[in-house]
Order: sequence, then C-alpha cells, then structure tokens
Amino acid sequence: MKNLICAILATVLIAPAVSFAQTSHGPVTRAEVRAELVQLEKAGYQPAAKQNHYPDEIQAAEARVQADNAYASHGNAPANTAAAASASMPVVSAN
Repeated sequence: MKNLICAILATVLIAPAVSFAQTSHGPVTRAEVRAELVQLEKAGYQPAAKQNHYPDEIQAAEARVQADNAYASHGNAPANTAAAASASMPVVSAN
C-alpha cells in the first residue's frame, strides 16, 4: 500500500513537468520563413549579394529586426524603422 501511494504521489508531481516539456512550436511554415526573409531584407540583409562575411551580415540584420520588433512592441516606433536601421549598415554590392 505504501508503494502504491508513493507511485501515485510521484506521478502527480511529475505529470506537470512532463506535459510542459512536450510543448513545441511545431514546424515553421513557408509563409513564416518568407515573412522573416522580407524583414531581414528590409533591415539591410541582401541574400543575393556576394557574401564575404555571411554570419556577421545575417546576425547583424537579425539583431536590427529584433531591436525594431522590441521597439515597436513598446508602441513608440517611428514610421520607418526598417529604413532607419538599414541606413546604419554598409551596403554590399553583388559584383
């Protein structure tokens, strides 16, 4: 009887942790990927350009997008945050 009570108690205590650990966001849709790419391009990232510093360029664009999103979530974003962010990034030509 004592073992049964311990097993039930352990199950009750572990169940919330297991159910929380199994929550996932699921697969990303094509539309979500396309929307993210558009945001990165507006932030100054040029996927078709010759990329001498690929990781640095996309990480910088992602950081600008995150900063713009954080700024916009506070309700005080200027009218054209993407253009303002892209002005600070050097343009890489596709030669």
